[in-house]
Order: sequence, then C-alpha cells, then structure tokens
Amino acid sequence: MSLQQRHLLGLEGYPAEDIQTIIDTAFTFREVLDRPIKKVPSLQGQTIVNLFFENSTRTRISFELAQKRLSADTVNFSASTSSLKKGESFKDTVQNIEAMKIDACVMRHPTPGAPLRLTEYVDAVVINAGDGTHEHPTQAILDMTSLHEKFGYLKGLKVGIIGDISHSRVALSNIHGLITMGADVTLCGPATLIPPHIEELGVKINYNLDEVMEWADALNVLRIQMERMGVSLFPSVREYRSLFGITTERLAKHKKEIVIMHPGPMNRGVEIESAVADGDQAIILDQVLNGVASRMAILYLLLGGKAES
Repeated sequence: MSLQQRHLLGLEGYPAEDIQTIIDTAFTFREVLDRPIKKVPSLQGQTIVNLFFENSTRTRISFELAQKRLSADTVNFSASTSSLKKGESFKDTVQNIEAMKIDACVMRHPTPGAPLRLTEYVDAVVINAGDGTHEHPTQAILDMTSLHEKFGYLKGLKVGIIGDISHSRVALSNIHGLITMGADVTLCGPATLIPPHIEELGVKINYNLDEVMEWADALNVLRIQMERMGVSLFPSVREYRSLFGITTERLAKHKKEIVIMHPGPMNRGVEIESAVADGDQAIILDQVLNGVASRMAILYLLLGGKAES
C-alpha cells in the first residue's frame, strides 16, 4: 500500500482514498499494539527527526512511540535549546539537520504554513504535527480512526464539533477530513469563537447545544484556548459552561448514546465535566491509543516501510 501524497501537510484537498488507506492500516497496527511484543521492523534503518518549535506532550510522545514501535531511529529537536537561539535561520537549521541524512521530519510550529515551507528546504518526507491555528492532520486522522472503530463507518455519520472553533487546528483538520469522508458536521459554540464564512467548507452551524446533541451521533469537544485569544471572547467560564459545557445533567436529558471525544488537554469543569470525560460514553483514551496506531500507519505508508509480520 502507498499514498498518493508524498507529505502530510493538511487534510484540505487530501484524497479520501488516502485517508481510508491510513485508517485501514492503523487498524492493522492496533493489533500490533495489543501483542506482548509491540514492535515491528517496518522502518528499521530509517531516521526520523521530530522538529518541535512549540510545546507538546501528547503529540510528541505519540509520534516518538510510533517511531520506536516501527524500529525507526528517532532524533528529537527542541527549538529552545537549538542554535536558533544564537540567531541561526530556520532554513540553515533544517538544512543542517537534513545534511545528516534523515528520511522524515515531524514538525510542530506556531506559524501556519511552516511545514509547507519546510518541504522547500529538505528532500525528506514532512509530516505536520500542528502549525499554528491552521491544521493538525494526524489528530483528525486518529479522531476519524476512533469514530470508524466505534461505528464501523464515516459516511453519513453525524458529528458535532463543540467549542473554540476559531483557534482550533484540530477543528479545521476534522472538518476537512470528515467532509471528505462523507460525514455530516455541525459546529456549535459562542458566535465569537466560530469563524465567519466557515459554512463554505460544507458544515452547518447551530448555537443551541441541546439541539446539536439531539441530532449528533458523536461530539468532539474542543478545549477553550485562552492562550491564543489575547482577550476573552465570552463573558465568563461559568456562562460558557452553562451554555456549551458537556455535563452529566445535559447528557441525561437526551435519551440516546452520544459518543464523546476530546483531543486533549482538557479543561475539566469548563468544556467537559470530569464525570463525562471518565464515563462510559467517552472514547478519549481510545483516541490516545489510536493516535499511536494512526501515526504508525502514516509513517509506514509515507516512508514505504516493509510489511510487518
């Protein structure tokens, strides 16, 4: 199996066939992760550099674990301890790294479009691990893998994305991916946190959370990103929780099972109540495990790995 695209920079315009291939391959690697020995030699001899210019816990650990499970050699780069602090340019930094004969770069950067720029400087495969408020394609793929695992399909699935849409690269990648795969997507949150003209991407907007919950099969609940706002874009946390928080009381009003997702990290007691996050309807920890399997699949397919046995 192989992908039509050489890099994974975002899901806007990404072929549905490639997304499905990644999901199918992720399920194969899920079986590997359930084995006593959770390692295969698929990328033995390949070198992958993790270029993180922005703080990360979940994504970085997930990628590192995926690389180690595939037997790749992993090098971690931290901007805070690099020669960038001495005035070296981004271009010189990455070209020096590539001169060491690397095969792939996994990159997180605060500037939208930085991974695309990276492809101009290196011949290695580039995977976007989040670029500013633009996209986070591997998170969306693990979310879709988790939904496919739970429901058995994506086409026609009703997914509500709740919360801070404006500042969320996860939301944008999920919108592109889910619409491409034929799901129905409704956005819900404060009007100040929903970008203008976003309906042009094929989504609906509904400011009434209870109506969205009555309609939806699954909810992807987003973190309120105070650090990206500069100023508060809603009156208070208390009001936000009242109107858009996912609580046990609110779930109980809807006599149906709604799958609850969250990309993390969570603001417990704000966008989601602890009892919901830890409850039976949540698949948040499944998302974490599927994150490793999905990233294994992406690395394997983009780097032409040997079939695991």
